[in-house]
Amino acid sequence: MDRLRDAIYLRCVPMSPADWLVDAVIALGAFGFGLLQMSASANLMIPDDFVRRLLGVRAITLSAWGVLIVALTCAPLVVRRRLPWPAFAVSTAVWAFFQVQMGQASLSLAGPLIALFTVAYERERAEALAAGIGLLAVVVACTLLAPASPLTMLTLVQDAAVVAAAALAGFALHARQVSIEAVEARALEAERTREAHAERRVEEERLRIAREVHDITAHSLSAVSIQAAAASALVERDPAAAKEALESIRTTSKEALAEMRGMIAVLRDGSPDAQTQPMMGTRDMAGLIGYLEQAGIEAELRIKGCDVPLPAYADMALYRIAREAATNIVRHAQAHHAVIDVSIEGDRASLRIVDDGRGVSADAPVGHGIEGMCERARALGGTFDIGPGSAGGTRIDVRIPVVRTRA
Repeated sequence: MDRLRDAIYLRCVPMSPADWLVDAVIALGAFGFGLLQMSASANLMIPDDFVRRLLGVRAITLSAWGVLIVALTCAPLVVRRRLPWPAFAVSTAVWAFFQVQMGQASLSLAGPLIALFTVAYERERAEALAAGIGLLAVVVACTLLAPASPLTMLTLVQDAAVVAAAALAGFALHARQVSIEAVEARALEAERTREAHAERRVEEERLRIAREVHDITAHSLSAVSIQAAAASALVERDPAAAKEALESIRTTSKEALAEMRGMIAVLRDGSPDAQTQPMMGTRDMAGLIGYLEQAGIEAELRIKGCDVPLPAYADMALYRIAREAATNIVRHAQAHHAVIDVSIEGDRASLRIVDDGRGVSADAPVGHGIEGMCERARALGGTFDIGPGSAGGTRIDVRIPVVRTRA
């Protein structure tokens, strides 16, 4: 029932006044053409009246009855787009009834042809084929039922040709419209895909920036906090040591500000000065040991296989991960001893960080620092694993594939 209702009522949205006006004009044009064809077709085909009488061909004059018949075949065209099948059926039925009564070369097919074109254009291919075959069958049946005439075959061929032309024209325009809509849909989908890709890139960049800012601020502020506490404790009994701690605060703050300015310069305008600043890598791991020792944690650095330079992306990632791990040890682990172990073997760089602190709980929420370390490793095709150490505390294992070139 739903499919039948859809076939009958093509448009769920009411037609606009302009749509109704267009269809009314088309119906009026078909009416005028039908009157002209009805009155002139026989005269045009056989100009001599005696020959027409001899052949039994009748021409319809423009009487009130003839005008009414043409109007009845064209009137359904006013609703042809709103109700394509009913308009086609009514127009065809009216034409068939009066065509049988009047004989050959008498009644115009304009109304049924336009209705057929509408069905072929508005509906699917199967419906267009069914409508075309239906009208052709009606034309053939009317020809066989009408009185015989010398022009029977000529009229049948002519009517069959125009029926096929109307159906094919409607179907061709329908196929073209479907093709245009498909192209527009693909273009719209491609635009949505580009927008989604751009949004994803923006989101990835936002997360990367957040990770960089977190790494810089967390490490630097943690170091400043430790040094400030030391300076506060030493300011009275050992002013020289307190001054050294304050100098360390100044240096750490300056370095952090330099990193932040470099990041902001790159984000703002791609500053070449920011891009040429040296990036911190495994050669700066000793600074992390100093950072841990300032916090009162006994620290040890082990480096193996770093005689050949690492690619910059891997070198920087290892350092950033180690720095974040050292920050977490100082802020959360309550550890007394920590080991940073860097090993470069073949095409793989490994980083292990172990402390003897309170460890991590399996159900503890993952912080931004751990997320950042994991993202850095996986972004380079590596692995990241965090868990309890063999003797308690926390263990972090990172492996990053590298392709090294000799200097």
